[in-house]
Amino acid sequence: MSEIEKPSFLGAVRESLSRMPPTERRLAEFLLNFPGELASYNASELAKLANVSNATVSRFVQRLGYASYEDARRHVRTEQNTGAAIYLSGTKEDAASDLIDLHFAQGARNLTDTGKSMSITEIDEIADAILSARRVALFGFRTSQAFASYLHWQMLQVVDSSRLLPQPGQTLGEEIASFTEEDCVLFFALPRRIRDNDLILEHIRKSGAKLLYITDDKMPPNSGVTWHLRCRTGAPGQLFNHVSVIGLCHLLATRVIERAGTPARKRLSYIEALHDSLNEL
Repeated sequence: MSEIEKPSFLGAVRESLSRMPPTERRLAEFLLNFPGELASYNASELAKLANVSNATVSRFVQRLGYASYEDARRHVRTEQNTGAAIYLSGTKEDAASDLIDLHFAQGARNLTDTGKSMSITEIDEIADAILSARRVALFGFRTSQAFASYLHWQMLQVVDSSRLLPQPGQTLGEEIASFTEEDCVLFFALPRRIRDNDLILEHIRKSGAKLLYITDDKMPPNSGVTWHLRCRTGAPGQLFNHVSVIGLCHLLATRVIERAGTPARKRLSYIEALHDSLNEL
């Protein structure tokens, strides 16, 4: 089965489920709940977990169209990298007493490792590009939208030309068509990314706008963008840990405000005066 022809692993299991004999169906139902276990264990270990024979495991992967168990294993590992939570679930659970330490320790490691991969020179270069741009556009889909929205909200205090895109009722084409080399685009693309992620990125790049690409650390460096910042998002559970992403947003917003200088302080002061006058906060 070629990579292009392959459906998702779970899709292949569901499509074949009704044609499976009882023992293969038992294995299929186990893997529909814990598909990541196929990547974690060899065939004999998986057979024991699912309470089936080794021969059943062999027949099962062949029925799905894989040349071997290792072929199926590689496919599942590839799909794990997309970030689907179901692939990160396992039958083995950490002791409840350790969960808090595990999660917060991983968050701290994510922050430290992400910080080491960046330089203040690069961060300040990005901040200056944001401040000098004709306009600043922030993109984010699915999970990424929350971080694009947060950074936009923080920067709006001193960068009133920033916009969170796409706006309601607007198409991507209408937005991207207006970009020029005078603009700066911040594009968040954390897993799981939408299918058209690379296509959208390429059209923004062709516009000539300065482009900051923010992804997880599993994404290979992208030399086609102006800056590519990669955040570590490892976690002990089924969901990504985004502590480093919010840390990066905080750092960028802080440097933008600091490097904006006197005009920024005047704008911030005026905003606070309006809050008082309008009795908003």
